[in-house]
Amino acid sequence: MEIINLFQTYWPMLLEGLKNTLIASAIALVGSLIIGTLMAIMELHSNRVIARLATAYVEFFRNIPLLIIVMFFYVAVPLYGFPISGFWAGVIGLTIYTSSFIADNVRAGILSIDKGQREAGLSQGLTEDEVMRYIVLPQAARKVLPPLGNQTINLVKNSSILAMVAGLDLMYYGDLVASETFLTIDTYVLVGILYLFITVPLTIGIQRIERHLGDRY
Repeated sequence: MEIINLFQTYWPMLLEGLKNTLIASAIALVGSLIIGTLMAIMELHSNRVIARLATAYVEFFRNIPLLIIVMFFYVAVPLYGFPISGFWAGVIGLTIYTSSFIADNVRAGILSIDKGQREAGLSQGLTEDEVMRYIVLPQAARKVLPPLGNQTINLVKNSSILAMVAGLDLMYYGDLVASETFLTIDTYVLVGILYLFITVPLTIGIQRIERHLGDRY
């Protein structure tokens, strides 16, 4: 089969792309979780200025294409003396874009927690930050796990945007193989299968975590 022959011939390139896709996705996931959680907390802040700034961030980046964000860092930012490689332009774009969706998920999780628990924490002498850190966020994390799992899988698939800026990801090397062999269909079927090696285990892992938490609570 052509697909097997393709992999046998080009596996070093494709595995390099797969590795870079995993690295880019992992970095973007950690960054987007941190930024998204911070934005969610800020959106619920009692200070209206802070809340509105966070809301503006979320609404802005959630409603523009990911490609525009990536191209801004790849093309526009270097014009001002800050050169960024295609890999890092893609990672930054993925992080910012995904964080806006995660912020919505986390905010919804926080709002789902009974206000009485927050009031109970405050009555015990905890500060607002401590109540959020020790009482609200741990419970919200369990509630938002399913949508966060979906965002994680979407992030991995969206990482193919790196191919547009020579980000050395799996899709980028797939394009190179297709242009060199002219076996376009076979190449992209192979690339799709390699993406499944990332997304299917992720899906199974997330489902197991959800069942485990469901058994505990």
